[in-house]
Amino acid sequence: LVLYRQNGYSLFDMTIAAYIRVSTHGQKTDSQKAEITKWIKAHGFDPDEVRWFVDRESGAHLSRSGFNELAEAIFAGEVKTIIIYKLDRIARSLVDGINTITKWVDAGVRVVSVTQQIDLSGTVGRMVASVLFAIAEIEREQTRERQAAGIEVAKAKGIYKGRKKGTTKAKPKRAKELQAQGLKPPEIAKALGITDRTVFRYLSS
Repeated sequence: LVLYRQNGYSLFDMTIAAYIRVSTHGQKTDSQKAEITKWIKAHGFDPDEVRWFVDRESGAHLSRSGFNELAEAIFAGEVKTIIIYKLDRIARSLVDGINTITKWVDAGVRVVSVTQQIDLSGTVGRMVASVLFAIAEIEREQTRERQAAGIEVAKAKGIYKGRKKGTTKAKPKRAKELQAQGLKPPEIAKALGITDRTVFRYLSS
């Protein structure tokens, strides 16, 4: 029997889970699953033996069905390695992201981000994750600032009309327009005075 080892972990140590998240029900998980599967095969593991956890909702909060199931599996000691597409699939918030990674690595879980080519475990893993989440939050803030500046320019030119008041039938179209402008589902929901679930339904229609 040959025992595969990678970064000090044996095959028997590595009960692998893969976590995938897209922001809306209309978005596909294919690209994330393909990249994660590629990593799994490249490191000598069987994709059929991997436990997959999937969410189709915003990362603005941690109350997500797939994420909660993964957390329960980690708590029960059933998962020792988590493969993700990118760190922001875990959480959009700096605090939530760092707290989550800290809990996982403290529980002896290895976290691998395939597109960022990082392998997090232990104290160093927590430090690296903190830096990466901080950078991501800075980038999101800069994006929001650019969007706000763009809206102001559009208003000055008479192009951007802001929130449109209209019938319920016009809201699905407006939701997609706001998404194209860079707004996230929770922001769209607030702008249109509807629930997050309704936004997801509009965007997937």
